[in-house]
Amino acid sequence: MKISYDRDADILMIEISDEDMDYAEEAGPMIIHFSKNGKPVLIEILDASEFLAEITKISMKTKSKELVEVQICEN
Repeated sequence: MKISYDRDADILMIEISDEDMDYAEEAGPMIIHFSKNGKPVLIEILDASEFLAEITKISMKTKSKELVEVQICEN
């Protein structure tokens, strides 16, 4: 797994696999690239600083130590 951040574009990229990308789907602030077999290869988080700030804010408000699930809504 490789994680990189483009500060100029404010995009966080999470490379899950080194397989060739075949197609991509947009899901809220994310673009997920898939291989021909439908496996995720790369996740791009657009406006990453805003996305991570919101996720951090939500997780800090949670009192329990259980997993926090966040729903991403498209505007």
